[in-house]
Amino acid sequence: MIRINLDVMMAKRKMSLTELAEKVGITMANLSVLKTEKARAIRFSTLESICKVLDCQPGDILEFIPDKKSK
Repeated sequence: MIRINLDVMMAKRKMSLTELAEKVGITMANLSVLKTEKARAIRFSTLESICKVLDCQPGDILEFIPDKKSK
């Protein structure tokens, strides 16, 4: 499972969903889907833009959580 810690990075940068959406150039709806972990994919260009705006690394936003069943 991939956990998306976008809300954590937004809180650290004191940035709202609206502000991030405007700066990244993505709709609020699409950013909300990503933030609530309902996204099935993310374009590298979108991830790059988010990282630029939030001044972070992809690993600050995306976290791999091993499946308990696969151990």
